[in-house]
Amino acid sequence: GGVSAGATNAALVGRIIRVDHAGEYGANRIYAGQMAVLGRSAVGPLIQQMWNQEKEHLKKFNELMVAYRVRPTVLLPIWNVAGFVLGAGSALLGKKGAMACTVAVEESISNHYNNQIRTLMEEDPEKYRELLQVIKQFRDDELEHHDIGLEHNAESAPAYSVLKTAIQLGCKAAIFLSERI
Repeated sequence: GGVSAGATNAALVGRIIRVDHAGEYGANRIYAGQMAVLGRSAVGPLIQQMWNQEKEHLKKFNELMVAYRVRPTVLLPIWNVAGFVLGAGSALLGKKGAMACTVAVEESISNHYNNQIRTLMEEDPEKYRELLQVIKQFRDDELEHHDIGLEHNAESAPAYSVLKTAIQLGCKAAIFLSERI
């Protein structure tokens, strides 16, 4: 027991909040890029709806960063540009391209959130209750976006599997780096 019983693992929590903030930041930029290209098209309102949820996610992680005194990743300026380019670039392939990008990114983020949920549950579900609640809710939102992408014919996008693999490799690298620097 003693004092340590109440203490959270600051390094773990810092890493989780930093990388999730980066991920939601990047997701926001992706949807911004998609809207820049497809905003006036028929799929515009759907993309906007998903983007609005990501804005809420980012707002929450901004609050958590302050509450837990976590500094953002130094790579935010890169994710700022890369996210927008990925969003706009995929949208230039048309609606299906944008949806393929959404499926790839949201699948990566959902898997990442599931790993974090597992880690926190193993550490101490009671101690990390607030963080677990947030991550589970956001994971469910991302899975919903993933399913919306599939419903809107993401898989019939040109070179879908190549595109998906490339985007998910990028996501893996971004997650790896954002946790650490």
